[in-house]
Amino acid sequence: MLATFGDGQVFWALLVFFFWIIWIWLLIMVFSDLFRSGDLSGWGKAAWALGILVLPYLGVFLYLIFRGGKMDERALASAQAQDAAFRQYVKGEAAATKGDGAKPADELAKLEDLKRRGVISDAEFDQLKAKVVSG
Repeated sequence: MLATFGDGQVFWALLVFFFWIIWIWLLIMVFSDLFRSGDLSGWGKAAWALGILVLPYLGVFLYLIFRGGKMDERALASAQAQDAAFRQYVKGEAAATKGDGAKPADELAKLEDLKRRGVISDAEFDQLKAKVVSG
């Protein structure tokens, strides 16, 4: 026997599904804001998390009422910190990489290997090492 849905039942099923997705998204946003918030102590975060888990609807709505006004500022600060960390990482990698893509540490390892195998002398090693280190 096949289940049949009328037009109204499909509409209500889609509406319930839509609000369920919004509810999940709202929970994710509230928990991410809760744990990224620097102005709450660990106990405060634990209390809010427990309140949201025990009474989800009331907990989320109270969180939005009392702390929702600053959610965008905390999200912006987090995004800016992440962007600054990424830019710092890129600058560090760009500074550590020479124009041909080789890093000085790799060049020094190659020179050490050449010296160990006897391909270059100690004087040549020191000269090439100074060149690599100076850039």
